[in-house]
Amino acid sequence: MTGTRHALLRWLVLVVCAGVWQLAAVNHHSVFFPPPSRILRHAGDLWFSGPARHAFLSDAAIGDVLPSLGRMTAGFALAALTGITLGLLIGRSRRAYALCDPVLQFARAVPPPALVPVFVVVLDFGTPMQLTSIASGALWPVLVDTAEGARAVDPLRLDVAAVLRLTAAERLRLLILPSALPRVFAGLRLSLSLSLILMVFSELLPGTADGIGFTLTDAQSRSDLLTVWAVLVLLGALGYLLNTGLLAVEKRLVGRARAGWRPI
Repeated sequence: MTGTRHALLRWLVLVVCAGVWQLAAVNHHSVFFPPPSRILRHAGDLWFSGPARHAFLSDAAIGDVLPSLGRMTAGFALAALTGITLGLLIGRSRRAYALCDPVLQFARAVPPPALVPVFVVVLDFGTPMQLTSIASGALWPVLVDTAEGARAVDPLRLDVAAVLRLTAAERLRLLILPSALPRVFAGLRLSLSLSLILMVFSELLPGTADGIGFTLTDAQSRSDLLTVWAVLVLLGALGYLLNTGLLAVEKRLVGRARAGWRPI
């Protein structure tokens, strides 16, 4: 009951904010701030007015939204796989962590969008540049958090595992991964947000032919503010849905890992 009440309160805050925006926009008739009802109606006509056989997705959604989601998913998956693998290897080696930590902290401090011009020069415009920009920017949070999580394993558990002669694979499955999972998912959530940001940023550049960022730039060039607001609402909704999905996966996997721990 408490969880349901908390969820209702969160949605109530959103509804109240949207209602205030609606009333203010209707009363002031500003072309720069259209009411949410017009924005949502325009977004529905723009992206969700297609036939049922296409899941009601319009040609604009298939041509712009789906390619963006595909690039973001591929870049995020590459960053997650590489970051978790390297993070576990670095985190479980004191020497490797001591050697790599300055580089990791330096790389994490560089704003990911600042590297996009470098990838444009090296790879030119196109999908390879966009995927590289997303993956490289989203890599560092999950790598650093995974390494920190791998280092936080209880030494007593590792000593007992050594006495029981557990193999390296068993120690990884039974001790290291369950202990590191909360930090891993903390890095994944941040990486997911960065993937969405970098996906849009890479599509704002000249030479892009499709994508959500391209739609935003095209609408801005035509002074189509209603489409600009629709894109912003779409990005916010995508970020919320993706984060909610990742939180659900985290809750399931972390709970299963903790339930699967056995005293050793």
